[in-house]
Amino acid sequence: MTEQLSRLDWRWKAFQALSATEVYDMLAARSAVFVVEQNCVYGDVDGLDLDAWHLFAYGEGEQRPVLAGYLRVLLPGHPDESETDIRIGRVLTTAGFRGLKLGNAMLERALEHIVKQWPQQPVRLHAQAHLQKFYGAFGFDAISEVHDEDGIAHVWMGRP
Repeated sequence: MTEQLSRLDWRWKAFQALSATEVYDMLAARSAVFVVEQNCVYGDVDGLDLDAWHLFAYGEGEQRPVLAGYLRVLLPGHPDESETDIRIGRVLTTAGFRGLKLGNAMLERALEHIVKQWPQQPVRLHAQAHLQKFYGAFGFDAISEVHDEDGIAHVWMGRP
């Protein structure tokens, strides 16, 4: 398990620095996980990616690297955000890389980047309710009641 994680190619980039292949991989993975696997029809292309930072974890593939995990980080000041909170979202692990604790590694890396680039900024995320314990291990606490979002129970969580 840890051997597979140690061989991942980590990429932390602003949208403007992404290659066409990275954008394709990002959108394909988000569609596969959130729309197809979770049977949730929603508008994933929401305009927020353009100003976000993106964390990719690529694993070895037969012909080219394969996206193993992904998340995005929205900076303060988006129309639906408070002026001070950074928001982690679209956190996913692709099917072939589950069970490796890649989610832990991704969140650790994302939080390291956030603290380094934007020190003292509070961070929040909109978690699926069943993942509260997972995010709680990284210092996130529920800051809302559990509520329905596109047919899935969610909760807002934050950390100072």
